[in-house]
Parts: sequence; structure tokens; C-alpha cells
Amino acid sequence: MSSPSAGASSSKAPATPVPLKGAALIFVAIALALGTFMQVLDSTIANVALSTISGNLGEAAGTATWVITAFAVANGVTVPLTGWLMRRYGVVTTFTASVALFTVASFLCGIAWSLPSLIVFRLLQGAVSGPMIPGSQTLLIAIFPPEKRTVALSIWSMTALIGPVLGPIMGGYISDHYHWGWIFLINVPVGILTVGALLMKMRPYNTPPVKIPLDWGGVIMLIVWVGALQIVLDLGKDADWFNSTKICVLAGISAVTFIAWLIWELTEEHPVVDLSLFKSRNFALGTACFSIGYGLFFASNLLMPLWLQTQQGYTATWAGLVSAPAGMMAFILAPFMARAMGKVDLRLIASYALCAFAASYMIRTRFAPDTDVWHFIIPSIVQGTAMGTFFMSMTTLSFDRLDPRRTPSAAGISNFARITGGAFAASITTTFWDRREALHQSRMVELATPANPAYTGVIDHLRGLGLTTQAANATIDHTIVNQAYLMSSIDIFWFAGIGSLVMLMVVWMTRKPLLPQGPPVAAD
Repeated sequence: MSSPSAGASSSKAPATPVPLKGAALIFVAIALALGTFMQVLDSTIANVALSTISGNLGEAAGTATWVITAFAVANGVTVPLTGWLMRRYGVVTTFTASVALFTVASFLCGIAWSLPSLIVFRLLQGAVSGPMIPGSQTLLIAIFPPEKRTVALSIWSMTALIGPVLGPIMGGYISDHYHWGWIFLINVPVGILTVGALLMKMRPYNTPPVKIPLDWGGVIMLIVWVGALQIVLDLGKDADWFNSTKICVLAGISAVTFIAWLIWELTEEHPVVDLSLFKSRNFALGTACFSIGYGLFFASNLLMPLWLQTQQGYTATWAGLVSAPAGMMAFILAPFMARAMGKVDLRLIASYALCAFAASYMIRTRFAPDTDVWHFIIPSIVQGTAMGTFFMSMTTLSFDRLDPRRTPSAAGISNFARITGGAFAASITTTFWDRREALHQSRMVELATPANPAYTGVIDHLRGLGLTTQAANATIDHTIVNQAYLMSSIDIFWFAGIGSLVMLMVVWMTRKPLLPQGPPVAAD
């Protein structure tokens, strides 16, 4: 008698949960946002600390890249599984377990005693963090009244956007002033707060667990093709891409397994990843635009600190601070954009975001070797206005007209596409940057000959300043390299700007989204 009653109760409770109000709503929203922030932060915070970590643990800097790769591979595999996990165990249960395990894994990373142990713990951290971003996104929508779902998405967008901006700043500052372990240990109190809030307030929002079989074939193939792809993207540049037999083999395994996985999932009765979501035009086009637009943004966000540190003499902390205004502007504008999204065609808002992205990239094409910090900040501010609108508008546009019960699956796929877009952008950008630099350098070196009066004039001028001929040539060589990397960066900014404008056509191929209505998404 008790079991059926319990089952009926559990299925009824999440069917009509009452949206939170007042202080409780603010408290839980902050806790859920912090859950997103932790995961996004950890995907970038260790990047600038690799040399410190490898030196402290007595390992080569090249080996330390596995600290990044391990997290990316494990996270890339588990994000698409979010939909199945949340259906099987409930949204709140899955998200709470994910945050709790992520907190434990962060503690283990912080106390790692060797590089192999750190890589293992980062692998665990990435694996358990898969449901964190889609789960926080789903639950934020659930706790707000239907008419304020755009506010929920604005909170999610702010935390998802600020993480990549603050990651390099915090990682650089901590590695410069404290033990590198604090990069991971700072997650522990945040994780405890988030889990506590979930246990106190979110139980009524849990969806009833559904005993569905696990698609083992789909899971295994997903692990193989995503894992192989992530390794190719992370290690391809250092291995000279397809000139490496290892990279060729891994790329082939990924491609073949991906095709087999697609066929399997489309014909499986209970697929681990619900690819039928792409039958929705808005979800298919919105996800494509979201992933490509995020990739272009990620490429720019990656390139600026890299160029500033390697060519302009900026420290990791200052290079991160140049990007900080973008996150601040996105944070300030997000609440205002959330109000406008309920009244204005989302395609117009998304179009503004893409135009603002394009403008920020085009402004950067005017950079010069003597550009001061304030002129670096101006395009960062413009980019911030785009960030505050793009994530919210594209997420809302993608989920338009979807059955609320499919939101966890849709969130998992959408975030997986975004992460993959960022991974492709990172690999392509760093490779393109070096190769275009080599091209520009070779062209400039052709002019650095005694037959060129301009070249001999510069040599004579430097010798007049007291430099030897050898020192004068070294100075010119350094200037050529600096100019070549600047020109290569400008090439990438042009590409990103044009790519953002091309995405405008994709946005207007979607249907006009409906205004927010109906019951909370996670309640079904």
C-alpha cells in the first residue's frame, strides 16, 4: 500500500510545483548559478597555470596539457548523457549528485601529489560535471514563474559568460601569488553551499525517475568518438595534425564511430541521446548558430590573452583584466535584456548580438603594436553587450515549442554543441595563428635585405643609437615576428567578424518564437 502511494505522491509533486518567491527564490537562484559558474570556471582556470603546475610537480610543460585534455574529454562525453540521467534519476537528484561529486573531485585535484594523480582527478571532475550546466539551466527555469523564464535564462547566461572571462584572471592571480592547488580548492565552499540549497529547497522540483534501459551501444560509441575527437583537437597542433599517424588514426576512429553512432541512435528505441530533437527547425538552426557563434567568441577570447602575453609583454593577470569589461557589461545588461526578450522578437535581439560581436572583432582589426590598454578595452565593452544578449536569445530560440519534458535532453545537446564548437575554435585558432604568422613573416623577411634602402636605413639608425650590427638585426627580427603575429591576429578577427554576420542569415531562417507560457519546464 505504501509503495503505490509514495509513487503517486512523487509523480504528483513535481507535476505542479509552486514557483519560489522572495528571498528563497534569490537564494536558490544564486546557488544554482554558482553551480554553473564552478563548472565553466574550471574549464578555463587551469589553462594559464599549466607552467606553474608542471614546474611544481617536476613534469614537462607539454605533459601538463593532459590536465586540460582529461577534463575536456570526460566532460564532452557526459554532457550529452544529461537527458538520460535526468529521466532515469530525476532532475534535482542528478544535478545534486553532480555538484556533490564535482566538489569532492575539486578537493582531490587541489591536494594532488603528482601529475598523474592530478590528471586522474581532473578526469573524474570532468566526468561528474556533465549534468551541471544543463541541470542548472533546467532548474533555474523551473523555479521562476512562466512569465519570468527569460530572467532565469539571463541569470544562467551571466554565470556561463563570466566564467570564461574570470577563469584566466583567477588562474593567473592564484598561480602568481598562492599555491596552484587553490585553483581547485576554491570550488569546495561553493559546492557545499549549492548542495545545501538544493537539499533544502529543490526536492519538490525533482522529476519522477523513469526506469528506462541504458543504451549501452550508444554510450560506448559516444565515449569512443567524443574521446577520440577531443584528443585530436587538444593534441593535434603539437603533433602537426595529419602529419602525425596517431592523429590520423584517432580522427579516423572518431569519424567512423560517429557515423555508426548516428545510425544506431536514430534507430534505437531508447537512445541515450535524443537526436529527434533536431526535427525542430528552431532547435536545429538555433543550436547550429549557438555553437558557431560561441566558437567565434571563444576564438577571440582565447586569442587576445595569448597575443597580449606572448607579444605585448602583458602578465597573465593584466591580460585577463583586459577581457574583464566584457563580462562586467554582460552582467549589467542581462537583467534589462531579460525584460526586453518578453516583448521583442528574439530574432531581432539575436541579430543585434551578432552585429555587436562583428563590430567588436572589426574594431580589433585596427590594432597596432603601440595600441594602449584603453583601446583594447573598447572592443571588450562592445563584445560584452553582445554576450549579454546572444546566450539568452539563442537558448530561448532553440528551446521554442519543445515539449517541456524534453528540456533536459535539449539542454544537454545544446551545451555539448557549444562545448564542441569552442574546442574546434581553440584548435583551429591556435594553428591558424602560427601558420599565418609564418606566412606574414616570410613575406616581410624578403624585404629585410641590404638591397632594400629602407632596411639599411633602419640598420644605420639603430647603429647610430649605439647598437652593434648584430643587435640591430636582432631588434629587426623581433619587430618582424611581433608584426607577423599582429597581422595573423587581425586575419582571425576579420574571419570572426564576417562569420558573425553570416550567422544573421541562419537566425532569420528560424520561426518567430512564442512568448513564454505554460508550466515550469522542469515540472513535467
